[in-house]
Amino acid sequence: MDFGFTLKPDHTLDRLTDLTKRAESAGFGYGWLFDSHVLWKEPYPLLTLMAQSTTRLRLGTCVTNPATREPSVTASVLAVLQGLSKGRMDLGIGRGDSARRVLGKRPTTLEDLETATVVIRELCEGRAVPYEGTELKLSWADAYKLPVWIAGYGPKALALTGRIADGAIMQIADPDLIRWSVGLLQQGVRDAGRNTDAVKVMAAAPAHMGRRAEVRERVRWFPALVSNHVVDLVRRYGERELPETLTAYVRNRPGYDYHHHAESGSSNAAFVDDESVDRFCVIGEESEHVEKLHELAEAGVDQFNIYLMSGDEERVLDFYGSRIIPKLGRTRRARARA
Repeated sequence: MDFGFTLKPDHTLDRLTDLTKRAESAGFGYGWLFDSHVLWKEPYPLLTLMAQSTTRLRLGTCVTNPATREPSVTASVLAVLQGLSKGRMDLGIGRGDSARRVLGKRPTTLEDLETATVVIRELCEGRAVPYEGTELKLSWADAYKLPVWIAGYGPKALALTGRIADGAIMQIADPDLIRWSVGLLQQGVRDAGRNTDAVKVMAAAPAHMGRRAEVRERVRWFPALVSNHVVDLVRRYGERELPETLTAYVRNRPGYDYHHHAESGSSNAAFVDDESVDRFCVIGEESEHVEKLHELAEAGVDQFNIYLMSGDEERVLDFYGSRIIPKLGRTRRARARA
C-alpha cells in the first residue's frame, strides 16, 4: 500500500513546506492539496513550493474540477509543474463540491468532467486535442505522463473512472463501502476492455491515533463532508440503489455550511454518530490502524491518503512514518513476491 497526505491550503507557506518535507522523510509517496480557491489559498503556487522542496513525492490536486478553471489553463499549469518537478505531477479531479458551491453554482456534469479530463491529459502530455471546435496543442509541453485520478461515489461516476482514469479517489475508509465501490469501478474497467489492474484505488480519509473515545471529535467533520456527496447520490439514485451503510446516517442531516468545510470541531458535524466516525475514518491505537489498513488493502485499496487537517499534523506524519508505513510496506512486498 502506498501512503499519501492531503493538506487544506490554509497553512503559512513555511509550515506547508515543512509538513511536505516531513512527509517525504517519513516515507509518504504522495502529497495532495484541496482546490477550493475562495475558501482557502490557490493551490498551484503551493504545489510549486512543494515540488521545489522535495525530490520524490508525487504531487497533485485532490481535487480540482472542470469549471473553476478552463481545462486548457489547468493543463498549462500542470505542464509547467511537470517540468519543474521532473514529471511528479498527478491530476486529481471531480465534478466540484465546495469550490463550486461557495460560488453559488452546482457541481458540473459527468459529461463535462469526462471532456475536461481527456483535454487536460492530452494537452499536458503534449498531444493535440479537439476542444469546443478548435484543435489545441501545448507545443512546448514536455512529454511526461500525467496520471489521472477521478473522485466519485456513484455508479455512473465509477463507470467513468473505470473507462478513462488511472486512479479512483474514494473519500471513505469503510472497507465494506470500498468493496461496493470497487465492484462498480471494475465493471467500468471491464466494459471499457481494459486490464483489471488499470485503475488504482485511493481511500482518502482522516487518521488520528489514541483512544477512539478521545479522538473522535477531531475527525467527526469528515463524515459530514462526505454527506454532501451522499445527499447528491440519494437525489440521483434513491436510497434503494445505494448501500444502507452509506445513506442511513444522512437522514437527519440538517444542512451544511461550506464556510466551515473540512473544519475540525465544526457544527456541520453535530448530526454525525460515533459509528459513522469509526467506519469512515482510521482512528484508535496503533494496532487498530494496522488492522483497518490491512482490511482496506484486502478490499482493493492501493493508496491510503490521510486528510491531514484534524490537528497534530506533525505527530500524525511521524506516527505513520515510524509505526505504520514500515509494516504495510512489508506487507506489500510480500504480496509482490507471491
